[in-house]
Amino acid sequence: MDSTTLGHASGPVMLPAAEQAAAIDEIQRLFASRLRIMDTKQWDLYGSVHTPDVVSDTFGAGGSVVGRADLTEAIRNVLDGSVFVTSVHHGHTPEITLTSDTTATGIWAMEDELWWTNGDIEEHLHGYGHYHEEYRRIEGRWLIGYRRLTRLRVTHSPHYFDYLSAG
Repeated sequence: MDSTTLGHASGPVMLPAAEQAAAIDEIQRLFASRLRIMDTKQWDLYGSVHTPDVVSDTFGAGGSVVGRADLTEAIRNVLDGSVFVTSVHHGHTPEITLTSDTTATGIWAMEDELWWTNGDIEEHLHGYGHYHEEYRRIEGRWLIGYRRLTRLRVTHSPHYFDYLSAG
């Protein structure tokens, strides 16, 4: 999915080189703060790093999640719903491209680990892949407007996914 698909056309980048570098730095900080907010379960802040109309295709065949509140609730339910899941997400080697003065795309190599307890057994998932994102500058601030997670490899304990139906 690209910016045009989401209804946000891109145009030429007219920003001076120093402002382009500052924009890329701000986008990298934005991404890092999203991971920290998610892993520390600061749900009151999670929506604030996304556009109001954010689209997330991270949930696989279940379709897209649209909007700050719905995305926050979906992530909260997976990591902090009826079963508490400790999560650690890392993003590496960002490929950020400004597509206009107010839009950008990014691809991040990612690694995540998740743990929860199933009775006396600790379940675990370790995943590797990429986040594909789009960003928009709204009222002077870069925000995440689109996200898709693709996975290259996942290893997990035998009953890891049971927690999704727990509760």
